[in-house]
Amino acid sequence: MSDKPIFTRSFTQQEPIPEAAIEAANRVLRTGRLHRYNTAPDEIAEAALLEEEFAAMTGAKYALAVASGGYAMGAALRAIGVGQGDLVLSNGFTLAPVPGAIASVGAVPVFVEVTENLTIDLEDLNTKAQASGARVLLLSHMRGHICDMGRLMAICDAASITVIEDCAHTMGAAWNGLASGRHGKIACYSTQTYKHINSGEGGFLTSDDADVMARAILLSGSYMLYARHRAAPPPEAFAQARFETPNVSGRMDNLRAAILRPQLAGLPRQVARWRELYERMEAGLANLPHLRLTERDPREDYVGSSFQFLLPDWSPDKITAFVQAAARRGVELKWFGAAEPVAFTSRYDSWRYAPAQTLPKTDHILAGLIDLRLPLTFAPEDVDLLAEILRDELIAHAP
Repeated sequence: MSDKPIFTRSFTQQEPIPEAAIEAANRVLRTGRLHRYNTAPDEIAEAALLEEEFAAMTGAKYALAVASGGYAMGAALRAIGVGQGDLVLSNGFTLAPVPGAIASVGAVPVFVEVTENLTIDLEDLNTKAQASGARVLLLSHMRGHICDMGRLMAICDAASITVIEDCAHTMGAAWNGLASGRHGKIACYSTQTYKHINSGEGGFLTSDDADVMARAILLSGSYMLYARHRAAPPPEAFAQARFETPNVSGRMDNLRAAILRPQLAGLPRQVARWRELYERMEAGLANLPHLRLTERDPREDYVGSSFQFLLPDWSPDKITAFVQAAARRGVELKWFGAAEPVAFTSRYDSWRYAPAQTLPKTDHILAGLIDLRLPLTFAPEDVDLLAEILRDELIAHAP
């Protein structure tokens, strides 16, 4: 082992917060006015400015900054009236906050199969859209993989299904030239540390629907201060909703908003850097036997902040040995086929607050699915070393 290279970089260490963001945060701290509605006369809250800038970046009419991406999804479901016992379609391959948001409003997840390219299976979606009676799809662009959004919307429109997009992994991405999140009625984003801009926790909800956004703003805890939002519907949208919408407080504060605004301005450059790392890894693992890379549709403009590949004909014992060998050489891999949930990795059969469901195609894919982060603390040369180590161990442990 001593003559084999070891990877020594951390997979969970993010880049430092930019100096401009630190200075902005300090300005807020010096005032003590962290709450988004605690402003001096003629002062515009950082949260309100951030919402305005995020709406402009995505092309949405309205934007709301909230406490987390998970909160955004729960608020989106409540804002369109999803409640106790309602069926909500969602990806069988996603992370726990997505079905968790559905369960949090008393609704019932109905899981849809995944394809080998890790997007929602549109054939299975069409079948379940017709058969289930569900009227909402909470679509997860899991790990930044975007399906054919034109076809998906045609399926959902034909079945009168409202689409909420979970864009936690696609901030800055697009499908066929249209920003991710702009196809459905509502989009939800995350600014948790491992996402594309970093405030520790945080998120956004966007929509072009004035009634939906009015309810979301009231749900977030605006009280009667909704007029202080700059990326919000006109006052008449709140006229009746303000008496009927519960306060489920989940506001973003001015401190996190101040940290995010400079990062948002720099997002296009970061997306380009992630894309470079992703393509470098893709080239490094090309043409290996017993390994399948996902195929990207040319209409998809993706953000490559993590990387996935499939080991489709490997036994669990072989995959376990490969993952452990990679770990001994410093490479931290997530395997979605493990028998028990580990850290952030879990499967639909782990979420026992949802009814038991059978997804044979998804089971087969997840059994061989390997995932790794590509943080921007990695240089292209680091990715070359990662690929070299992975190639070595894949060849050594292949069936």
